[in-house]
Amino acid sequence: MHIDAWIESVPPGAVYALVGLIIGLESLGIPLPGEIALVTAALMSVKGVVSPVGVAAVAILGAIIGDSIGYSIGRKGGKPLFEKLGRKFPKHFGPSHLATAERSFQKWGMWAVFFGRFIALLRIFAGPLAGALKMPYWKFLIANVLGGVIWAGGTTLLVYKVGKSIEPWLSRFSWAGLLAALVVGGASAWIMKRRAAKAHAAHEAAEAAEASVKTPVAD
Repeated sequence: MHIDAWIESVPPGAVYALVGLIIGLESLGIPLPGEIALVTAALMSVKGVVSPVGVAAVAILGAIIGDSIGYSIGRKGGKPLFEKLGRKFPKHFGPSHLATAERSFQKWGMWAVFFGRFIALLRIFAGPLAGALKMPYWKFLIANVLGGVIWAGGTTLLVYKVGKSIEPWLSRFSWAGLLAALVVGGASAWIMKRRAAKAHAAHEAAEAAEASVKTPVAD
């Protein structure tokens, strides 16, 4: 079967359900390829298999709901939960991963949840760790919603727009076109990450400048 025909035969409901489930479970704290699922679905929307609005919507819902469940689990389980997970899954929840994520929360507070949506390590830790550190839920929810909307909506829109602009070229090459589309999707996601990293660096620089102003100068 031609690759285009195979892609177009996939039921839209299955795509929406899979994207929402993968992103939701990843946000809850299970290491799954949420970003890959989102980019793939966005590329399928270029072919008309699914709606880009639908992809963005289920991804946003999955991110927000998953993070909120993770927050509740972390609040009940506390840090002992991470120590237990670290012993069972050292590659994903080891002491070094936890220490890195915790430092991020200590530096940025609720913004760690927002920026964590664009960073694989923090995307897994954000919800449970925010709960374990007893972050007020209203702060968590604001950062969670903003991060989910910008990450899922922005990535879907970017991949869809880029894919549409080169669709006539891609349609001529079957498997080569699919490979090129995946490269384009990955590049689009990378651009989103770069923008988030720049925003984070600016936020951190502003905090450092504010701290230096507040620090009294010795005579």
